[in-house]
Order: sequence, then structure tokens, then C-alpha cells
Amino acid sequence: MTYQTITFEVADHVATVTLNRPERLNAFNQQMCEEFGDVWHRVRMDDDIHASVVQANGERAFCTGVDVVKGIDKPDNKWVWDDPGSYLGPKANQCWKPLVVAVNGMCAGGAFYWLNEADIIICDESATFFDPHVNYGMTSALEPIGLARRIPLGEVLRWALLGLDERMSAGRALAIGLVSEIVPDEELRTRAAEIAATIAAKPIVATQGTVRAIWESLDMTRSGAQRTGLMYTQLGNPIGQAQVDRATYVKPTWRLR
Repeated sequence: MTYQTITFEVADHVATVTLNRPERLNAFNQQMCEEFGDVWHRVRMDDDIHASVVQANGERAFCTGVDVVKGIDKPDNKWVWDDPGSYLGPKANQCWKPLVVAVNGMCAGGAFYWLNEADIIICDESATFFDPHVNYGMTSALEPIGLARRIPLGEVLRWALLGLDERMSAGRALAIGLVSEIVPDEELRTRAAEIAATIAAKPIVATQGTVRAIWESLDMTRSGAQRTGLMYTQLGNPIGQAQVDRATYVKPTWRLR
């Protein structure tokens, strides 16, 4: 597929996907949804790709959600409607390779389809987070339901109900665990690429198994999740069949966060 709304490149086992509609504040339309569906299939099936990054062009916004002017195609039959966001995230597309999301500027509403399925989120100092749904008389449901798996419920409700009347700062996002790191604006892409490259250097079976086991546990009881986790350890790293020889492995120089 030739992409029109995003750019896609692979280097050093990392796929970098860049939202490329800055004139529309990177709002997603039907075409972007379909292009992301193709992207996650490519990332899932290409064993040369070990991790991915989602970032955005333009200084003003990472993404402001769905494009309300040139947006989503809706069939006449409401019973065959799909959630457009099901195209956007890797987990909804059964892709378990680690995802780093780099947020700059405004991040609003439907942009949280990417954040809610990210494994690591970082942002720059200019980033702000908000949800415009209720201000326009629309129920805010799918994005906050996903967000409630990441941050405290009270923060989710405040984000969804105050809507356009309040924006969450980068500092607040760090404090509640929405993002794990804030970097200067000019360093955002470099840092996201560095994190992804560090992950991509690890054995791909181990990282995919880790991501899948943790995410699937969110839908289970504790004991059920432990049983499933045991199965994944037996599949991904059976005893006596480690992918790395500890005798010759050179440990990296760690950094304190």
C-alpha cells in the first residue's frame, strides 16, 4: 500500500510511523484508519521488525482525534458499524511487538486510541492532553474506558468530563503515570527512537511474549492471568533453551531514571 496520511520506514529493526496530516492537526480520517490497519499487519508479519514508534509531523498537535470534516465512512446500516479506532492500535490488530508513542503538542480525544495501546509513552514539554467529546454533546466512552486501564479512575473522569475547559499538562501526565518521561521538544523523536532501538535489540520472541502476556492479563482474574502467563513462559523461554548465552552475554551500561 502507498500511504497518503502517514509515512512508514524501517531501520535497525524499528518501524517508525509518522502521522502526516499537520494541516488537519493530524486528525484521522477513513484513509488513515485503513492505512494503519495495513501498517500493523506489516509490523506483525515482518520478523525483521522488532519494535515500533508512532509520532507526528507538525508542531501544534500529535493528533486531535477524528477529522470531523473529512472523517469516517459510516454505512447506512447502523448494525454493521465498526469502531474506527480498531484500525489504529496494534493490540486490536493482534500485533504484540512493543510500541513507543511520542506525543508533541495537543493530544485529544481519539488520539488516545494510540496511547491506550502503547507500551511506553513519552512526551515533550509542550504536550497537553484533553477530551472534547462532552463539550460537543457526544458521549465519551471508548477512549476513557481504555484509559482507565492506565491511570487512576478519578483522573480519567476529570479528563473526560471537564473536556475543553481543562488541559492536562505534561507534568501532570507524568505524575499520574500516563507518560513515563518528558523531554525537551527538540529531543522527542531522538529519545523515542533510542528507547525503541534499545527494546529492538533484545530477542524478539521474549519482547512479544512479554507484551502479550501483560496486555492479555488485563482481561483476566489474577489467578487466570498467572496461569496464562506460565503458558507464555513455557512457549517463549522453555527451561534449558534460552536464546542468550549468559556466559558470553555482555551486560549493557544501565541508566538511572
